[in-house]
Amino acid sequence: MITVLCVDDEVDLRKLLVEEFNDAGLATLEASNGKEGLELILSSWPDIVVCDISMPVMNGHELLAEIQINHPEFSHTPFIMLTALSDKDNQLTGLSAGAEDYLTKPVDLELLMAKINGCITRLQNNRRTGHGL
Repeated sequence: MITVLCVDDEVDLRKLLVEEFNDAGLATLEASNGKEGLELILSSWPDIVVCDISMPVMNGHELLAEIQINHPEFSHTPFIMLTALSDKDNQLTGLSAGAEDYLTKPVDLELLMAKINGCITRLQNNRRTGHGL
């Protein structure tokens, strides 16, 4: 089963996303900031991470940088930024750091699920062929 980690400090949105992922047959993990997200990534090995940028303790950019720099075994995990920060600089920062995609809030659940499904397809194809992402 595919597991999605949802990292967002907005409780209502996080619960909505988790419900959507569960309805799609995905297992879910939840974190309210980047530090909690990092702990779950290291302990639970989620297949996909959906992450806000503006959060307390550790923001989404910091979480992605931490993974890319200090935990290369997770550097190929698809990481989708989901944020209210729609400016080009934040988009470029996230994508340049290795994010799979960058979506802005308010979230379009249909578009997000299409992105998640694309990640799942690539994950399954790579597992079948024995290649990493």
